[in-house]
Amino acid sequence: MLSLMESGGFGFLISLLVTPLWIRFLQERSLGQQIREEVPSTHHAKAGTPTMGGVIIVFAAVLGYLMGHVGTSIDFTRAGVLALCVTVASGVLGFLDDYLAIRNARNLGLNKRGKLVGQLMIAAAFAAFSIYWVHTSTDLSFTRFSLPGWNLTTGGWMLLAVFVIIATSNAVNLTDGLDGLAAGSATFCFGVLSIIGYWQFRHFAIYHLHSALDLGLVAVALVGSCLGFLWWNAAPARIMMGDTGSLAIGTGLGALCLLMNLDLLLVIIGGLFVAETASVILQVLSFRIFGRRVFRMAPFHHHFELRGWPEITVIIRFWILAGLLAMLGLGIFYGDFLKIGKVV
Repeated sequence: MLSLMESGGFGFLISLLVTPLWIRFLQERSLGQQIREEVPSTHHAKAGTPTMGGVIIVFAAVLGYLMGHVGTSIDFTRAGVLALCVTVASGVLGFLDDYLAIRNARNLGLNKRGKLVGQLMIAAAFAAFSIYWVHTSTDLSFTRFSLPGWNLTTGGWMLLAVFVIIATSNAVNLTDGLDGLAAGSATFCFGVLSIIGYWQFRHFAIYHLHSALDLGLVAVALVGSCLGFLWWNAAPARIMMGDTGSLAIGTGLGALCLLMNLDLLLVIIGGLFVAETASVILQVLSFRIFGRRVFRMAPFHHHFELRGWPEITVIIRFWILAGLLAMLGLGIFYGDFLKIGKVV
């Protein structure tokens, strides 16, 4: 427990204290956010706000994770290192996207094909290392490796892993449209995963996950780094995370759930991100098939803005939904523990 507190606390302090220095660095070089023309008009005032704040989120998470091992008996595990490395890799891809967008003076960085290729490479590498280096279970999981326990085979699990990593990274990227929305929502998800990781560690006889506590350290380090960043990112934001942060956070969320045998529970824990993505898919399908839009604008947080909700109202209400969904995931996990615990 002490190591979890150390990891999260250090991640928070680093993020909180270093972010203003990063803001000053970006302002001195005029590295500010470019705003898309199609977003609600209230967003155009944010043009020029320093971006690429995700650099600090990733940096603080890495240091927080490392500090969680200082003075403790917790060993570094392959799964923990892999989860952190794939998060950093996606952050690097997002940084490249952000940098190109600023250099081109438009809200367009990597083209869609280039970005997808980068995500595919990262996701495929993660899937391969998960199987052949970490030796992750290839059974489809919900709250544990044996539920439902359907063996997907190596190829099937790797395809699932690639899909999950790309889907979650893009889902968080879509959600990152309002000040603090993605960072706050992700904090709930990582907080729940840190609790689950500790629980899996304490009840190894049920979950058979040697790396559970180390994965919990990764999760709580991300909690701290997101909270520290949120201090400066809360509306009105002094800095935005950019794709650097959103791709890293989404990838970290997907990787942790896959490595903690929570494949299907991810859909509930990260329910807000799923809903945001679904709103985009529904909007596109409806327009192409029926020629009509379901929402005034997608992702649907913009829909509520266009209906007259103040931005801060949308953010806080979406945070409430994100928190409730994350806690629902935790409740389902604990309910299954109570059920199986009586048998073991």
